[in-house]
Amino acid sequence: MAPKTRREPDPDYGSMAEEDLVAHARNGARGAFAAIIQRYNQRLFRLARGIVSDDTEAEDVVQESYCRGFAALSSFRGDASLLTWLSRIAINEARGRLRRRRHTVELSEVEVAQANNSLVIPFKPDQSLRNPESDAARAQIRALIERAVDDLPDGFRLVFILRDVQECSIEETADLLGLKPETVKTRLHRARHQLRSALERDLHSAVQDAFPFLGARCDRIGQRVLARLAGLYGWESLEGRDAT
Repeated sequence: MAPKTRREPDPDYGSMAEEDLVAHARNGARGAFAAIIQRYNQRLFRLARGIVSDDTEAEDVVQESYCRGFAALSSFRGDASLLTWLSRIAINEARGRLRRRRHTVELSEVEVAQANNSLVIPFKPDQSLRNPESDAARAQIRALIERAVDDLPDGFRLVFILRDVQECSIEETADLLGLKPETVKTRLHRARHQLRSALERDLHSAVQDAFPFLGARCDRIGQRVLARLAGLYGWESLEGRDAT
């Protein structure tokens, strides 16, 4: 009786460089796709939500963006990062849904609101308190931030998400949105001006806690994308061995 062939351990996709991940994904390795999803889920979700302003629809946008991106992975040349490439797909997908759902808000509307002294309700969270009551208050603060950001006009909101939430550079933001760097600076300034009463002193630290990306949501998106890819790559099941 022939001895059983020892199975080689799967590569450590989680710590793999992006270039190597893409190479494995092009060969149909399920673990590579899973690692890409895990690595970029939160950033793509925040970006999508910044456009559609709805958690459930943002999930759908991210899922569809992965599937479209992975189906066209052979066209990824590596001129920009994989995250940038997927972000462009997500922006186009989210904007397409938004166009179908409602008309784009005119940016000039924010000037009217500012002229009428329309301001966000101010708050000053006490970061020194850590107990159930303060945690609940912080959750309410995050919700307030999210609502305030949702109320920004579309062009301002997306620039704000990319610059202050995603921490993209001005050049990256301009490239992703097809804008001039000067336009990015102007829109960001106006977005911050409209939000200043809510975010003035603790803008950076508070925004980092906004739009939390829970593990369950991350797993849900990943499983749905991998399930859709299973037929394309002939995977027997989501629990089976990765293709090599």
